[in-house]
Amino acid sequence: MRKLYAALLILLFAVPVQAVTFVYVSNAEDGDIGQYMMRPDGTLQPVTRFKAGPNVMPMSVSPDKRYLVAAGRAKPFTAYTYAIDRGTGALKLVGTGPLAESFPYITHDRTGRWLLSASYGGHLVSVNPLKPDGTVGDPHQVIPTARNAHAIITDRTNRHVFVPHLGTDQVFQFLFDEKSGRLSASTPPVVQMKAGMGPRHLVMSPDNRFVYLLNELTATVTTLANENGLLREISSVSALPPGSTLRPGMPRPQPDRDVSNDVWASDIHVAPSGRFVYAAERTSSSIAAFSADPANGKLNYLGSTSTEKQPRGFRIDPTGRFMIVSGEKSDTISSYRIESSGLLLHLGKYSTGKGSNWVEIVSYD
Repeated sequence: MRKLYAALLILLFAVPVQAVTFVYVSNAEDGDIGQYMMRPDGTLQPVTRFKAGPNVMPMSVSPDKRYLVAAGRAKPFTAYTYAIDRGTGALKLVGTGPLAESFPYITHDRTGRWLLSASYGGHLVSVNPLKPDGTVGDPHQVIPTARNAHAIITDRTNRHVFVPHLGTDQVFQFLFDEKSGRLSASTPPVVQMKAGMGPRHLVMSPDNRFVYLLNELTATVTTLANENGLLREISSVSALPPGSTLRPGMPRPQPDRDVSNDVWASDIHVAPSGRFVYAAERTSSSIAAFSADPANGKLNYLGSTSTEKQPRGFRIDPTGRFMIVSGEKSDTISSYRIESSGLLLHLGKYSTGKGSNWVEIVSYD
């Protein structure tokens, strides 16, 4: 009997635990957040939607994966903090906190103690403390920068922060003190890009050696070397399909200009392996795929995939095998498998709310 019991224990603990993965999509026009369960094959099962607030858009998940914070871009500017149930993925509103401005981009620092935000309309960045229950405290630091700050990220050391500015074609470089939660200017404080590029979003390579910068107005991706928190431009490559007739865009809105053929890039992400980089362009409703040279960070265009109408946000799952894409003008989201070539294979479409934009993926072992 003891031998049988021991054999059963060995079998029980030898069975691998299946990770459970949840997808969250903010729906700006409906003011809510949709929850989906990701199956092992990358397809999705819609679960439910959770009420947030008017014009809810950017979201960020805490490093310990206990909380999701969503920012509302309607006055009064508010951060909504939800506790994530590890078993079901259900969101429970813990509380709300004040934000200094309308923010198109928010992120937790790597300690999970601070929320960093960038404001396109307010031309500033800010830092809010995060309480032990994940809720957002009053603004701790607000720094005027330049026109149209569009994103903010830390490098993987948590000591350096980068902020692209669409209106001045600049990337601001900050030092970050994770103990005090304060930003200070690096030397030099700014990297100047070519005029008319419109730096929008950026991501770190997994090895922290490179930054990939998406330029909204030209749909180019620029590789920058990260040299101890100071960026140096290496190369740029187009995210538009070959033969595209789209023209370089202008900062929007432009009520007196026909923008139906303007370039309008939106989001960028790198696979966990660092092998592939992906960029979304809204006018063509496409996702471009690139391979990344691990030696110098240079990108090579692989191909483009048609996707949801006016793709605003997308995300790669932690395994690097699947991608979820939302479209601002679509009533569905799409899931894709990332092939060994880096190209995308469409898996399915799933209903969503109006104005869906930001995507977060959380996986628990």
